[in-house]
Amino acid sequence: MDPVVRKLRLPAAAGLCAVLLLWAWLAAAQDVREQGAGETRLIDLVDSGHFAEAEDLMARDDLPATAAWQRERMRRIRMDFSLDEAAAKTAVRRWIPDLTDAEFARWDQLGLIEHLDIDGTRWYFKRAPSNLFRLSDEARARRRADAPLPAPAPGPNEVLNAHHARVVAAAAQSGETSVLPQRIAFTQSLTVKADAVPAGETIRAWIPYPREIPGQQEQVQWLGSTPGKARVAPASTLQRTAYLEAKAVEGQPTRFEIRYAATIFARHTAVDPARVQATPADPALQPFLAEQLPHVRFTPALKLFSDQVLQGETRPHEVVRRLYAAVDRIPWAGAREYSTLSNISDYALHAGHADCGQQTLLLIALLRMNGIPAHWQSGRVFSDDGSGYANLHDWGAVYLAPYGWLPMDVTSGALASETPALRDFYLGGLDGYRIAFNDDFGQPFVPAKQHYRSETVDSQRGEAEWAGGNLYFDQWDDDFQWQVLPAGQR
Repeated sequence: MDPVVRKLRLPAAAGLCAVLLLWAWLAAAQDVREQGAGETRLIDLVDSGHFAEAEDLMARDDLPATAAWQRERMRRIRMDFSLDEAAAKTAVRRWIPDLTDAEFARWDQLGLIEHLDIDGTRWYFKRAPSNLFRLSDEARARRRADAPLPAPAPGPNEVLNAHHARVVAAAAQSGETSVLPQRIAFTQSLTVKADAVPAGETIRAWIPYPREIPGQQEQVQWLGSTPGKARVAPASTLQRTAYLEAKAVEGQPTRFEIRYAATIFARHTAVDPARVQATPADPALQPFLAEQLPHVRFTPALKLFSDQVLQGETRPHEVVRRLYAAVDRIPWAGAREYSTLSNISDYALHAGHADCGQQTLLLIALLRMNGIPAHWQSGRVFSDDGSGYANLHDWGAVYLAPYGWLPMDVTSGALASETPALRDFYLGGLDGYRIAFNDDFGQPFVPAKQHYRSETVDSQRGEAEWAGGNLYFDQWDDDFQWQVLPAGQR
């Protein structure tokens, strides 16, 4: 008998009932533990590419809460890892025509060509051939001179430019931390491809929509939508959207569009490290110091990395500076779909590369582990340099007393300047060419989706579904347009 049961001292009838109830409780608890262990094992099998074994486990064990999603995750992973070895080599040879098998094998062994062995067969990430040239100096040196760049160039504000200097100067002259406001009109759309949904069926769409954030984006003004009667989520929704419906028409795409304006500020705070204090014991900060599963998890590997970076340092500003610099050193590369990853901060720690959201989640996890509050922010970035540049982007915020919440963009990272205020612009500052849709990750929509989201972590492109299921990214397109309005125009 279990020792817990053996210690009970009850009258015979009552004791028997109590014992039976306790046995039932212990059996149920054991079932929960076994199911939890089974779900963890299933996730690990999918992560490691043992799909057949995962299917066997799902057929053998009762895992209803996890099985359907893991099957969908395997489907998405196969879409990301779609190149066999021959196709991956062919892709690299677009830029290195005389690539040898030995070169490819060596770069593969070094982890420079991302792959996943699925049931014993090696498959390569569809963006791995272009990512190679971001990760390897040797590959870049081998690239033929007349070949176009295989990976996107940095955004206009990811490199030092006159805008950064104007922001720093305006903040210094005014004594304000939010400067250079601009009124900007935005148009965002989501277009479901023709016949992706049977004619006559209702398509439900969610398009990201901004909250007002004092000193960053203010006076958010709704201008209209197509179709009309949009349902805008409450301003308290941390992943805010505008919800629209339309009937599918045979042979025709279905377009959803929203239009709005907002006043966008650039930000800069001159932080004096000597003034920075320990994080106050404020209950409002506690959620930003905690793990946030599954993607912010204080693992032993994360603790080891943190210890190696900090070397015993505990001063809050120096902790932030060192961890920011360490994550900034991780090379940027095109990312897998976030929904395919079971722990993004851990992936960023071990993959040898990371994109903006992966770097940001890693930095948030490291900061929180060390008692520094941090949270997520994401949306779109753009530029008025005439290039028409726009992109998805993730960044965050860090809390340093007595300054409060300060922006941080570790992907833009340290800029190429000897002037500290410019070099460290994105540790406490932001350019004025971004709109935030999200103040947290993995948050529910209003109204809620009925089916799995295409993007389970972020919300920048939008989402769509119908009664028959989710519409994944290959079934629709999105667009983002902006226009800086002349001063005084509203």
